[in-house]
Amino acid sequence: MYSPSLAHLASDLRLACMRISRRIRFESTQLVAPHQFSVMARLEDKALTPRALASIECVSPPSMTRTVSGLVERGLVVRQDDPQDGRQVFVSLTAQGLLTLKETRRKRDAWMATRLKGISAEEREVLVGASAILTRLASE
Repeated sequence: MYSPSLAHLASDLRLACMRISRRIRFESTQLVAPHQFSVMARLEDKALTPRALASIECVSPPSMTRTVSGLVERGLVVRQDDPQDGRQVFVSLTAQGLLTLKETRRKRDAWMATRLKGISAEEREVLVGASAILTRLASE
């Protein structure tokens, strides 16, 4: 069982992380929608099947098919037949998709940097440590 202070910290951190995440996701929606950005980020390192993308993103295959189709129409991703299994299709980023992904990240980082300018050096130091801890917690 959690102590009251641990439970309170867990709740406060969960809410703060959710709010920050939401704000960052919606700061740069003029290039791609948040769900499209998430799919593009998954494709940055390797091509994946729509089914694998759906599983990773925790959405239904038909929903992922619509997302991928929208990205294909915009020239941000391409579908490629698997040379070893013609029934299988892989999705990968185009050059324009990679540029859009990087620009979206740049805008999100700029939004956060603007917020960080408004806090003290001591508070920024606290966030350096908190960032490392939150990254570790997210990977467990």
